Amino acid sequence: MSLKSFLLIINVVAAVYFSPNGGCTDAIINEINGAKSEILVQAYSFTSKAIAEALVKAKKSGVKIAIILDKSNKTAKYSSADFTAHMGIPTYIDSVHAIAHNKIMIIDGETLITGSFNFSKAAEEHNAENLLIIKSKKLAQTYIENWNNHRQHSELYIGR
Repeated sequence: MSLKSFLLIINVVAAVYFSPNGGCTDAIINEINGAKSEILVQAYSFTSKAIAEALVKAKKSGVKIAIILDKSNKTAKYSSADFTAHMGIPTYIDSVHAIAHNKIMIIDGETLITGSFNFSKAAEEHNAENLLIIKSKKLAQTYIENWNNHRQHSELYIGR
């Protein structure tokens, strides 16, 4: 870790959550509900109906939303990708990597949600997962740059 990275990390406010049943989904929804301008999402597994509905609600209130998902979402028995794509949220599939394993949301260019927590009911109710919500414009900007790099090679998903 460089000195610059270390200085960046100590200037943040963060909250941590654990599952199962640790309030991860509710914490994510709370952050989505507070969004003012933009939410960028990257996810491996995205099956949480509650999170998908919160994203659609935010879109309807004028928040710009875009989602990048792992290619497994195209063939999964259920994926929120179909719902979000059909609700007009630009939803992309990253097929370039063996697994697009990122699990992040970047809200209004300053709130970063990350951790092992998949955006799924199983992650909330059954798995041992962790979730960090970090308030840092500098750190969020680093993730936005990475999100944009993945968006460039991802394909628009129109749903099934």
